[in-house]
Amino acid sequence: MKNQSILVADKDTAFLRDISCSLTGAGYEVETTTSTVHVISNILKKKTPVVLLGSDFDNNIDLLDLVRLLKKCNQHLAVILVSDEASLPGVQKIREEGVFYYAMRPVDAEDLDELKLAAMCALKSVEQDLQQNRPFDSNPLVHNIIKGVQPC
Repeated sequence: MKNQSILVADKDTAFLRDISCSLTGAGYEVETTTSTVHVISNILKKKTPVVLLGSDFDNNIDLLDLVRLLKKCNQHLAVILVSDEASLPGVQKIREEGVFYYAMRPVDAEDLDELKLAAMCALKSVEQDLQQNRPFDSNPLVHNIIKGVQPC
C-alpha cells in the first residue's frame, strides 16, 4: 500500500499521544489534531485514507454531520469512531453513515491493539476499494484488464 497514513482527531491530548505512539510503533504515519478545520482540510486534499475520530471531538458540529461531510469530501475515506458510550440506536445511525469501525475509548493496551487492528483493516479496505474503482490494473505491464478478471 502506498499511503499508510492515519489522521487521529480528538480533544483528549493523552489519548492522542497514546494512540499515536501505538500506531507509529506499528509502522504507520500518524498525524494528530484537535481541530475540525484541520481534519476537513486534510480530507479535502485526500492526504489521509483513514481518520480515527473521537465522538466528542468537537461540540460545535454534530458528529453525524461531520462524518457525512467527510465522506462527501472523500468517498473512499474509512472513518473509525471512538466513543465513551455505546447506545444501540446511536451506533446504528453512525453505521448507516458509512463509519468503518466503532470502538469504545481505550482503557488499556489491549484496547489500543483493537484500534491498531481496526486501522490496519481500514487501510486494506480503502486500498481494495481504490483498486476496484481503477480502470486499469496497477501493473504497468498489464493493460486494459476487464474488471473482475485477474491477470495470470
